[in-house]
Amino acid sequence: MLRKALITIVGGVLTLTGASLLILPGPAWLLLPVGLAILSLEYPWAKVWLRKSQRQLNASATWLDRKILLRKMKS
Repeated sequence: MLRKALITIVGGVLTLTGASLLILPGPAWLLLPVGLAILSLEYPWAKVWLRKSQRQLNASATWLDRKILLRKMKS
């Protein structure tokens, strides 16, 4: 019972902080997945959102890699 409460509090705080940093300046891309990973230890819905965020981060990194490669090829 204490373990689930601790996971909920720590994961919830990290996830909510990460969500607020989507609007405010800060490392939202770091805190959101960490918070969801902690919450996914106890909650199946968090695992679903964690996988979605991982796919989005992967797609963003691939897009950025292509942009950098194209820019290097132009110069």
